[in-house]
Amino acid sequence: MNATRLQLPTVGLGTMGVDDPAVIETALELGYRHLDTAQIYENEGVVGEGLARALESNAVDRDDVTVATKVWADSLAPEDVRRTTGESLERLGLETVDLLYVHRPIDTYDPETTLPAFDDLVADGLARHVGVSNFTVDELERARGILDSPIAAHQVEYHPLFQPEGLLEHAREHGYPLVGYAPLSGGRVREVDAVVEIAAKHETTPEAVAIAWLASKAGLVTIPKASSRAHLAANLEANGLDLDAEDIGRIDGLERETELFPE
Repeated sequence: MNATRLQLPTVGLGTMGVDDPAVIETALELGYRHLDTAQIYENEGVVGEGLARALESNAVDRDDVTVATKVWADSLAPEDVRRTTGESLERLGLETVDLLYVHRPIDTYDPETTLPAFDDLVADGLARHVGVSNFTVDELERARGILDSPIAAHQVEYHPLFQPEGLLEHAREHGYPLVGYAPLSGGRVREVDAVVEIAAKHETTPEAVAIAWLASKAGLVTIPKASSRAHLAANLEANGLDLDAEDIGRIDGLERETELFPE
């Protein structure tokens, strides 16, 4: 069993759609220490190149950065898990990936055979931690019963307009972080009256409010995507925005059914 628990910073970098290594390098220079990619994003090479540049310039130490990638749903048969993880490591320029996710429990996913293949990668030193993504509570419980490694993280869509029930509670109960993706509701937070009004009250942006709201929840971390230096910096700084209980309650009470990335 992998005994060390994974510690993730409150704000990391989601890289879906990022196609320039300079974005990754800039993010690391600004202080990001969690980089999230996936096989299906087709940019692991971009992430790896940006990380390599930052390491070469001594902007960051490798041990301080959590690099996460995800095995896509068509590659979850045991032999494909190992083969595609090897290909991911090659693209990333790494010998070991810090966090390896099951991207979605669909298609070729079979918990009885897929999950032991992930355990084997940890045992062989190719991955440090096993994560899952887009699971239900029932799927999480089944995975917990099969894995030798503890679930190190669970990544799900989580933002003011989509607040899935029960998943944060499960993460807290079992001591792993819930990693919320699409925290800005695909840009729609700018159209949510409550978020806009709270932003005006704090003289900040709706995006900063959404990130601060996520950051206020124990056990929840987030991975907003950004490309420009200004937006990268702003997303990090949003972690320091102090929302009061009324602000948090207003966002907690929003209609929660706008899922951007259904299965």
